[in-house]
Amino acid sequence: MTEICMIRHGETDWNKEKRIQGKTDIPLNKTGESQAKVCCAAAEKFEPTVLITSPLARAKVTAEIINKDLGLPLHEMPDFVERSYGDAEGMDIADRNRYFPDREMIPNVETFEALKERAMKGLEEVCEKYPGERVLIVSHGALINALLSIISKEKLGTGITFLQNTSMTTFACEHGEWRVVDYNNTNHLAAVNE
Repeated sequence: MTEICMIRHGETDWNKEKRIQGKTDIPLNKTGESQAKVCCAAAEKFEPTVLITSPLARAKVTAEIINKDLGLPLHEMPDFVERSYGDAEGMDIADRNRYFPDREMIPNVETFEALKERAMKGLEEVCEKYPGERVLIVSHGALINALLSIISKEKLGTGITFLQNTSMTTFACEHGEWRVVDYNNTNHLAAVNE
């Protein structure tokens, strides 16, 4: 069995301002750095043997902070980059809803189907490359939610589940069958959120 724990990156100023980030490369803020630091112990409990990150700075720096204690080789995989929201990136939610009420009609947006296909391709590739291992992947909310949608057969995920910054979502793959083990686990964040 291969287990994959996906961590959403730490908070950015755009997260705090409820701005759409997508592929825009926004850095972590101080809260995001603190979230990543407290995520270390939870990541260690997972006992990962492999660490993968999205190449976007907010995910990569989160992974680097977590990896200070783990000391694993850090692999970047573009498959795990956030969904592109095209012309809506940088807008707050109210503006996005006003200018683009149909979210799939935003100019230059990556379609939900394309996102799901890319995310699942990446997950399958990780499972094939690291069979029987425990893999930690630092990625993004929309991408992790897309995977939750697929694997839970739409009981969880996009439009249903909000994933907190540095929340942990775990999937398992055994004999080609995927299942959700846990999702949006934020127990480690109690100290930061108080």
